[in-house]
Amino acid sequence: MHSLKTEAFEYIKNSKEKVPFSKRDNIDVFDEQKQFGQDKTSVVIRVDKKDDISYEQYENGDKKYLTVFAIYDKKRSSYLKIQRDVTSTYELLNKILNSIVLVNFMTLFLILAYAMFLSETLLYPVKSITRRLARMNENFLEPIETKTLPSEFIPLGESINKLIDRIQNFVKYQKELFIGTAHELKTPLAVMKAKNEVTLIRDREPIKYQETLKLNNKTINEMNNMISSILEVGRQEGSQFEKPVEIDLVQFLKDKSKDFNLIAKSVAKNISVDFEPEQYCIISQATLLTHILQNFVQNAVKFTPENGTVHIKSRLDGDNFRIEVIDEGPGVDESMDLFAPFKRVGEKGGAGLGLFLAKGAADAIGAELSLKNRRDKKGAIATVVLNSRNYCPADDDKKGMSIFSSFKRS
Repeated sequence: MHSLKTEAFEYIKNSKEKVPFSKRDNIDVFDEQKQFGQDKTSVVIRVDKKDDISYEQYENGDKKYLTVFAIYDKKRSSYLKIQRDVTSTYELLNKILNSIVLVNFMTLFLILAYAMFLSETLLYPVKSITRRLARMNENFLEPIETKTLPSEFIPLGESINKLIDRIQNFVKYQKELFIGTAHELKTPLAVMKAKNEVTLIRDREPIKYQETLKLNNKTINEMNNMISSILEVGRQEGSQFEKPVEIDLVQFLKDKSKDFNLIAKSVAKNISVDFEPEQYCIISQATLLTHILQNFVQNAVKFTPENGTVHIKSRLDGDNFRIEVIDEGPGVDESMDLFAPFKRVGEKGGAGLGLFLAKGAADAIGAELSLKNRRDKKGAIATVVLNSRNYCPADDDKKGMSIFSSFKRS
């Protein structure tokens, strides 16, 4: 056994370039064990006869050791045993682990604190808008001051202001509608009552009673027409919940123009059409579009003199689609709010609700209406502008569409 140990230490001495811890030249061989820096080297005999390098960890009191076994002489089952005290390494690793845990905890805390601060900062404008909207009612509708909002929330504030403006107009027109309805119905009832009282003051000839009854019937018919127009307001509000569908707007105008032409011919007037482009598809509610066109064309036919012509035109205006109904009548008073309820133009009869209904339908589909005088001659131009956001591609266009094509007309 002594010769085996001697051979082992001679091997270590001759192979010190391969042993990291033995960089010194004064390596002495001794019988039991040799110390190289922090490592203790010895030769042992093992019975498990492992073919490769193995290691073991164990504790002795407060000390922790790591032992490496490398084959020295396989025939003699002898192994080179290198042992190191790794207590300080363990302590260093524990300190590093504790530091990592502490740093991660502090980092997570800072991230959460910053996230809460950032979310509060970002949500403050939304909460402010929410509080203002919660306080609003039909008597307190104020637009939001968009200048104080962050740039990211300005589009939201502008959209809400547009909605508030629409609500204000709706409330305003509804109040005018109720007040106007009461006035329009109260006046003919008062006239009928006065006529009846005058007729009943004394006995009269039967023909006088007949005349009074005929006048009362005429007034009742006018009131019935007005009530029908008021009911039309309710029906139109119901139409706003109609499911939008794809409509070829040019073909839609052509079909409606045939019906309008029959109406015009019946009163000795003409319809002229000029539609561009050949095709334009939108997603909208056909019933509401019909309300708008019907009111515009009926008014144009009503005010156009006999043998006159009503022109219906369409064209692209930038990205929008413009429809114009041009008449040859006396024109309009542009200083008036012509789309308010019970606003009558000219001496022609009517309830004065047609343009009010058209305005409500246009608001529902996102269209814009205007009514102005012609510049070339007497007459008025009623205009409908449909926003390109409602545009949908025709079948031929869909074949070449990419998934981003829908954003081209945003």
